[in-house]
Amino acid sequence: MTEAILILAVLFLAFVALGVYATVKVVKAAKRGVDRTITQARRTVEDTTLRAKSYGPGGVTPELAQLRLSLRTSMRATQEALEAGAAEDASLKESLELFRRLSAHGHELDADLKRLERDPDRAGVAAQLGELRERTERITHAAESLRWAARDRARKFADDELASLSAQIDVEAGALRHWSAPEQDDLSWPEAAGQPAPAEETRQADAGGRSGAQAAAGGGAPQGDAPKAITAQDPRQQTFYSWQKSTRPETTN
Repeated sequence: MTEAILILAVLFLAFVALGVYATVKVVKAAKRGVDRTITQARRTVEDTTLRAKSYGPGGVTPELAQLRLSLRTSMRATQEALEAGAAEDASLKESLELFRRLSAHGHELDADLKRLERDPDRAGVAAQLGELRERTERITHAAESLRWAARDRARKFADDELASLSAQIDVEAGALRHWSAPEQDDLSWPEAAGQPAPAEETRQADAGGRSGAQAAAGGGAPQGDAPKAITAQDPRQQTFYSWQKSTRPETTN
């Protein structure tokens, strides 16, 4: 009885632990989903705000907004391309690591541009625009180089796979079109295969030929080959064996 209670207690604790573990996993997954949704919403709002600022009248603020928007768009596109390609091509993992190092410089530049947007010294900010534009171009150019290289690699692999698949399909299509006449049973005479006919068949052919000739000449069946009449055997001359049944004599009335 004590052992049964102990087993039930262990099972209860195991079920409780499993339920807690599942609850924690669900909560973490939900939290990640919420964080991802918040991040995407914040990113969308920031991009919309920057796009609106970049369409403003000429000055420092539109220039800074345009630099930030260009930087963010290029870095995000490169990140998505590398992460998608790395899932299928292990060689892109090194490129993804290089992009992470490049992202550190991109985040630093974006923070500087964001800070300068609130700087009241517009003249000092305008003096730094040349250097900020150069930094932005260097980072976006590096990101685009990684992105286009990954895309060219994926396209090359796709073209090679398509060429190989097309070659296999051509071979299979040729095999499907290559049909031959069904093999027939060898029912021909030996003469057709270049072999002489057996002697018996030769004699039968000769006899048939002579019979046909005689029939054509005499207008009927040959006399020598007329069928003989079948005569009944004399019962007195037949040999009887011990295992045969004797013939009953016919009774007369």
